[in-house]
Amino acid sequence: MTAFELTRLLPADHFAQALRTDVRQGLTAPTKWLPPKWFYDKRGSELFEDITRLPEYYPTRAERAILTERAAEIASVTRAHTLVELGSGSSEKTRLLLDALRSLGTLDAYVPVDVSESALREAGRQLAEEYPKLAIHGVVSDFTARLGLPREAQAPRLVAFLGGTLGNLLPAERAEFLAALRADLAPGDALLLGTDLVKDPAVLVAAYDDAAGVTAEFNKNVLNVLNRELDAGFDPEAFEHVAHWDAEQEWIEMRLRSRRAQRVAIPALELAVDFAEGEELRTEISAKFRRDKVAAELATASFALRHWWTDPEGRFGLSLAEPV
Repeated sequence: MTAFELTRLLPADHFAQALRTDVRQGLTAPTKWLPPKWFYDKRGSELFEDITRLPEYYPTRAERAILTERAAEIASVTRAHTLVELGSGSSEKTRLLLDALRSLGTLDAYVPVDVSESALREAGRQLAEEYPKLAIHGVVSDFTARLGLPREAQAPRLVAFLGGTLGNLLPAERAEFLAALRADLAPGDALLLGTDLVKDPAVLVAAYDDAAGVTAEFNKNVLNVLNRELDAGFDPEAFEHVAHWDAEQEWIEMRLRSRRAQRVAIPALELAVDFAEGEELRTEISAKFRRDKVAAELATASFALRHWWTDPEGRFGLSLAEPV
């Protein structure tokens, strides 16, 4: 039977305290913002799964297409004994890598790292049935703050950071994250990184503002999270979803635009927040990349880009890098 362990690196009150800090900082800033991690309560996670199946939202399909074609090659190049996945969630796409490494005969352990203990336990339960004899060690951690690889993780290790999630970090945050990740890795380890690529702005905007309105509901759901967790008084219908392409920064911004002048009470923080009519609250950035930009950011963090793959339409990039 598969061995499943779980390590918690976050204190019990981590999310409550982090939410309070983020909301106070973000909603009192001159230009209001919230980090995208607060989208993902149970309802938000369900909505995101719906988004990945929308015709306009290509990244999930494009990345899966690359992994389907290249998983065996990735396994052969890395010969990893331990597969580590950051922000693992349901671990769906990871099965392609697990299968390839298992077929090669090198795979010993899988280490999913996620902030959601429930997601880790559910994925661990399913994988335990599918991969007999595979050691699974889930880590409950905010990987942007602390990776927390188990000490017994057998080298060489392949760290997978998929889904374009790197693009949700601001440039300085990306640099800090990659440098911290590099410090945790050793010669022989590898990083598999998924990045969405720069393309026609119309295609990009449509991916974040679908015709069915699923992304709009997903965006507004963060207000429901604040209402539930902080007893806030947001009316989601008093805001409209906005997806904006910033050509200079080469990223998509998701925003919530206030339909009217309003004051929102947040009793748990003893805070009241004023919104002018038309004022926007930024809820996410999603940076888009070019190959040379990915290579440069990796190099700054002492990684060398060794392999670069895209889907047939050149929409999404998957890079394999080694610590140097």
